[in-house]
Amino acid sequence: MAAAKQELIAYLSELVTEARRKKIKSVLQQRTRRVTVILEDIYQPHNASAVLRSCDSFGVQDVHIVENKNAFTVSHGVTLGSDRWLTLSRYNEEKINNTERCLDKLKADGYTIVATTLHQQEVKIDELAAEKKLALMFGSEISGLSEFAVERADICAKIPMLGFSESFNISVSAALCLYEVTNRLRKQDLNWSLSEEEKLDLEINWLRQSIRGGELVEKRFFEERSSS
Repeated sequence: MAAAKQELIAYLSELVTEARRKKIKSVLQQRTRRVTVILEDIYQPHNASAVLRSCDSFGVQDVHIVENKNAFTVSHGVTLGSDRWLTLSRYNEEKINNTERCLDKLKADGYTIVATTLHQQEVKIDELAAEKKLALMFGSEISGLSEFAVERADICAKIPMLGFSESFNISVSAALCLYEVTNRLRKQDLNWSLSEEEKLDLEINWLRQSIRGGELVEKRFFEERSSS
């Protein structure tokens, strides 16, 4: 399987510029799944999209989008295409608690759920243990995280503030948290990078998206490979 993926990567790489090939390789080396982000019922397109851009900028590959009450809308003018390079998982089934479904999945995958909230504080964001797989959870600016989300979280964390304002908006909060956590993560001797298999899969996906009609090009590759 890995050999076939390598062949496909070589095939697709011939159709993009050398600069794009180098950029994909470089970004892959900095991607991590040790940290992930959960967005619960975010409805402001500008702020939601700014969070996606921050995730891409700090090398966080996965974003989990919970839509119990509000549909999540991407503003492409804000993301500047950064959402194309992320793995977005959406939880929006009707008549169920999508927050519960999301948290159950991430806990089963070994993540410690961190609720960012003003109302309860166990630790400051710079006190989170980077040795753990962390899922940073953010809610809407008006109502914040749901009561259920806070109760199910393993840790509640807060960004220290020194002024009269009580909170940052969600896009700023996410950027500050991601900078703090990913910066400490990369400074420690931890296995934070993606597996080789994950890198292959993402490289194929990113090459596909870099080529006009990439899915058709990939289909042609497998047709030629099967007939040879």
